[in-house]
Amino acid sequence: MQTALTIAGFDPSSGAGVTADLMVFAAHGLQGTACITALTVQSPGSVWSTHPTSPDVVRDTLACLDADMCPAGMKIGMLANGYNISVICDYIEQYNPQHSKCGPRSVVLDPVLRSTSRRELLDPAGVETMRERMLPLVGWITPNLEELAVLAGEPVICRDDLPRVSRALQTQVAERKAGKRLGILATGGHLDPPDDFLLTPEGEGFWLPGERIDTPATHGTGCALSSAFLSRLILGDPPYEAALAAKRYVAGALRSTLDGGRIRLHMNYLWRVIDVVNAQ
Repeated sequence: MQTALTIAGFDPSSGAGVTADLMVFAAHGLQGTACITALTVQSPGSVWSTHPTSPDVVRDTLACLDADMCPAGMKIGMLANGYNISVICDYIEQYNPQHSKCGPRSVVLDPVLRSTSRRELLDPAGVETMRERMLPLVGWITPNLEELAVLAGEPVICRDDLPRVSRALQTQVAERKAGKRLGILATGGHLDPPDDFLLTPEGEGFWLPGERIDTPATHGTGCALSSAFLSRLILGDPPYEAALAAKRYVAGALRSTLDGGRIRLHMNYLWRVIDVVNAQ
């Protein structure tokens, strides 16, 4: 069993963040480990407050895990501030995955900038550090429309903007680090239809058809997609097939939502596992 690492915030409702990522990894047959970058006070319906983890704790956690359980790949989510981003960049620079089938593609960044309830989750200095230092280090990013626009410095308003701005961001990153070709899986959940756009490091672009699933259980969809995408890369899928498989997984989780409280339902991250158990 290969190990996948999530570096992200802690959501006490388990709708998103490290606990959600760990369930996604488990659903794909991977051993999950976690480094928590921030504690949050939230439910599926709202984020009340965020409390960043000390950069020293982040650094020590990564060093401790790496010494004994070097991951085959890592997913990076909420980072809280530029201090944590710098520590994580230091780790990525010396990261050497063992027994990984996905090689340099093994670091997937979900650039979490604000919550669904519109609370800022990364300060302006952190956004700049992510843009200038982290993007040239990771293999893939999975931004939504707003996140893509912020990172590229160009507006993303309609479907036609996705390929153009994705290529612009890929070019910007290549200029910062010669020869570095960033892969982008841009999510179009706010488009109609909600199609995603995949831009490979080699420059190939693909539209991935989406469908609108009628459910209020949308909290954590971005976390789930990026973690599922990483999982499929670790398992050996090429990027296009990995993206399609990740979308199918998220669609299944949305269709089999769980009663998570009075405000919203929960995505069912373990729907595959439950299906297997029920079939026995």
